[in-house]
Amino acid sequence: MADHQEASLTLPSDPASVSAARRYVCHVLAEWGLPGDADLADSVRLIVSELATNAVQHTLGLSPTFTVDLELERDERLRIGVTDSHPRYPKRLPAAVQQDNGRGMVIIRCLAAECGGRLSVAPTAEGGKTVWISLPWVAPVTGHHTRPDAVW
Repeated sequence: MADHQEASLTLPSDPASVSAARRYVCHVLAEWGLPGDADLADSVRLIVSELATNAVQHTLGLSPTFTVDLELERDERLRIGVTDSHPRYPKRLPAAVQQDNGRGMVIIRCLAAECGGRLSVAPTAEGGKTVWISLPWVAPVTGHHTRPDAVW
């Protein structure tokens, strides 16, 4: 496998794009050798869902699109980034028992830590931000990968 692989997809800030982002990431990771039933795949699906949902719901119409970036370095480290054009950084809100939302960043941080990774946020040159998750890569390296049929 190459020392560095990248993939990127830009989607409209629409609720339907959350599942499209999740399918896209699963498809790319399967091509890179991560089995869909791996624990890391389950964690990544939830992380991407939460990050994409935040990009859609919390940009207050100021980000017409969001971008999902994937980077795999030397079969050692996976980075997942979701970029939007809203300047406000995500906040960890106190999640009351009665609340139906507000737990996304807590879930993301916990999943990242559970997988041996970390969360960071970086500003973009255009005034938005990218929320990055960095995780250890645990997929077996094989000679070929099955390409799943997916439509996003």
